[in-house]
Amino acid sequence: MLSVASCTLALLLSSLAFGAPQGDPASASISASVAASASAVVSSMAVSAVSASQARPTLSTSTVVVPSSTGSAPASTATVPFIDLDPNEPMWDPSIEDPQPIRGGLGAIIMGPTDVDTARNNPDLLASPSTDHGVVKNAKWPFALSHNRLHVGGWARQQNVNVMPIATEMAGVNMRLKPGAVRELHWHKQAEWAYVLKGKTQVTAVDQEGKNFVETVAPGDLWFFPAGVPHSLQATDDDPDGSEFVLVFDSGDFSEDSTFLLTDWLAHVPAGVLAKNFQTDLSAFAHVPAEELFIFPAPLPEDDSKAPKSPLGVVDKPYTFPFSKVKATQFSGGSVKIADSRTFEISKTIAAAEVTIEPGAIRELHWHPTQDEWSFFLEGRARVTIFAAQSNARTFDYQPGDIGYVPASMGHYVENIGNTTVRFLEMFRAEKFEDISLSNWLALTPPELVKAHLGFDDATMAKLSKTKPVVVGPAKA
Repeated sequence: MLSVASCTLALLLSSLAFGAPQGDPASASISASVAASASAVVSSMAVSAVSASQARPTLSTSTVVVPSSTGSAPASTATVPFIDLDPNEPMWDPSIEDPQPIRGGLGAIIMGPTDVDTARNNPDLLASPSTDHGVVKNAKWPFALSHNRLHVGGWARQQNVNVMPIATEMAGVNMRLKPGAVRELHWHKQAEWAYVLKGKTQVTAVDQEGKNFVETVAPGDLWFFPAGVPHSLQATDDDPDGSEFVLVFDSGDFSEDSTFLLTDWLAHVPAGVLAKNFQTDLSAFAHVPAEELFIFPAPLPEDDSKAPKSPLGVVDKPYTFPFSKVKATQFSGGSVKIADSRTFEISKTIAAAEVTIEPGAIRELHWHPTQDEWSFFLEGRARVTIFAAQSNARTFDYQPGDIGYVPASMGHYVENIGNTTVRFLEMFRAEKFEDISLSNWLALTPPELVKAHLGFDDATMAKLSKTKPVVVGPAKA
């Protein structure tokens, strides 16, 4: 192709030739000479342009061949390099004796002191995948690092924004009660959701209308108390060790130390006011604790059927949900079951899913449109890469007892990197569970548009699922 400069020069020479006086033989000779030169210049430039075009090397990485059903669509052209096909798997498992920050030709051994146990459990932090880039806030917190509040009868440890600043929407508490031990009568500004880990727990509550509720929940079951509803928790002796559960609150700055406790309140009300309120003598309050009890031993709870009968009846919507009896939906790589306000009606501010992932399988690439995800890992070893936009991505490794957190709209997956089943909870500050599947999105987008973006061939396009895969089994050859 001729350049603009070439055409301009040729036109200039031509104008000089044809603009000379016509009656002068010398001028005519000059005009002919200039015209011939102009023609020669144009011809020379045209040949040069063709030669340059033929000589220009073709970059094999610059063109994506896109199959077309019509054969007439132009090929898409990539404007950037292609991705590296390195699988970027974890560099070791926890059995390694001497983990080092080396991946391929990158990194070097640690010469100074190091926490070997922590390094063993976090291969993707110490020797991160090459796909990690930029900055993502820490999205892992082990309950094992939380301060534990010990009492006669049990203990409680918590996670909130003080230890995990990224977790702004939800906070968690892990609590243990010996048989008969009570988490005293109390209430919160925040709603409380719970998943029973071990043993059985009797819960009690009274709502704003004066209706009451008493029920015992088993491992895998749930309870939910709306903000401000007073309640208690007490372990039975169905398990000789009592009970243990994880609590989730719908605010990242929640603290168990800021709970409204029955004993703490009465200890700070004048005794004369107490006597007036309850219409009794001052002596009736001689044994009210001067400080909060929080967790304390007590006789075993009576059977649920012996609970006091309210003249207004029981609460309209149960505060508990038999999640352990819900049948999970099976997928090629695991299973999922969901509890939100569509099934657990009282749970208006927290939705949840219990997910299992078999070895080699993955909770598919997805995101949650408007809800942050608070995760709690129950079994197995997993890793998660969080994509935070603008080339920011970070990979974290999780073990049982760890908390994970993914802010709303950030793309992620959960991969089983161990030899046993991964089981974890996904929690959301929402009325119902929602997610968007990457595979499903691409499958329902015009195929030529997807091919133009990603260079997929027809065989790859055929693997995209028009229904959400959710948990995907190991890749098949």
